[in-house]
Amino acid sequence: MSTTGPTAPTERLFTPEFLTDPAATYAELREDGPAYFSPTRLRWFLLDHADVKAVLRDPRWSSQRMTTTIGARSEAMQAELGSFAAVASRLLIFTDPPDHTRLRGLVSAAFTPRMVERMRGRITSLVSELLDQVAPDGDMDLIADLAYSLPTAVILDILGMPVADRDRFKAWTTDIAGLLGNATLDEEADRRGQAATLEAVDWFDTMRQNLCRCPRDDLLSALVLAETEGDRLSAEDLVGIALSLLIAGHETTTNLIGNGTLALLRNPDQADRLRADPDLVDTAVEEFLRYDPPITYIGRVATEEMAVAGRVFAPGEPVSLLLGAANRDPAAYTAPDRLDIARVSNPHLSLGRGPHFCLGAVLGRLEAKIVFTVLLDRFPRLRLATEAVEWQPNFVFHGLETLPVTW
Repeated sequence: MSTTGPTAPTERLFTPEFLTDPAATYAELREDGPAYFSPTRLRWFLLDHADVKAVLRDPRWSSQRMTTTIGARSEAMQAELGSFAAVASRLLIFTDPPDHTRLRGLVSAAFTPRMVERMRGRITSLVSELLDQVAPDGDMDLIADLAYSLPTAVILDILGMPVADRDRFKAWTTDIAGLLGNATLDEEADRRGQAATLEAVDWFDTMRQNLCRCPRDDLLSALVLAETEGDRLSAEDLVGIALSLLIAGHETTTNLIGNGTLALLRNPDQADRLRADPDLVDTAVEEFLRYDPPITYIGRVATEEMAVAGRVFAPGEPVSLLLGAANRDPAAYTAPDRLDIARVSNPHLSLGRGPHFCLGAVLGRLEAKIVFTVLLDRFPRLRLATEAVEWQPNFVFHGLETLPVTW
């Protein structure tokens, strides 16, 4: 595939301005057509809803993209990241059927609507407890005090991992996500991500050995004892599943809560509307996912010659899917740049499509619904403490570093 085309003289995606206002960049890119060639990532990014949806649903587009994920690095750095690549290739987001089907099947029972609904009371209590701690102060950092703390506690409880080590687990997921979203190709960020991965491998291997001897009533024990096609789950597969769930629990749900709260507070008419009619919380959460998704883009690799967005991709060529751009496509939405918490027709792509549809979607949605319901009821005068919010320097996981609020 030719790499010539309507590119800007400098990168337009991976800039601080993009992190602050992705929608403005999407609108600019869309003026040039349905695809954008990134001069730093050396690949095409798709913007249109129909194209992104088609690739997500077509099994001929592979998720085994670890080589292309680190392919923009220098040859020396790619070699240095070999240990990371070997482990990360077992993450659920980087596997294809039948491996993906087998591994996902081992954990899917823990995330069925019935199992998740049983956690409603526990999640509601956690939200109330977290808000009790900050209520006397009259202000908080919504990310640190709520959006991070809640999903962390929930996913650690499901996995059966010690809450006392939560800062360690957070550091792992932050550094690993930092490597995956390191569009600026900062070598120190890459090294931190690989070091975190290897530390996690050692920790989970020790845990696996302990649980083999003394299993408990939690998901990690169930995974350790699980039989898959006549064999026990390998240490690599266990780490891949556990890290996938940790990253999803820490990064994506945290970003959903943080980004959604920011969107509400910047659109006070919508906050008032939700406060007056809490039954709108279901459509509100879907609108938050569409309006500012917790994941900016995901990649796929062609397994055969494929045509999409007016271009032909050869076998082995990567393509990245701009979920946020697809969610703002005027061909798919009326007034796509308007936040509308009562939007009914909302086929957003933030949670994926096909076999890789987000495993924790039911849980993440429930956590967000409870947070927004309780938060707006508890603090009817909730407002931003500053307009100068700070975004994480991560171009895959789009979320806030902090979100100071007051009431």
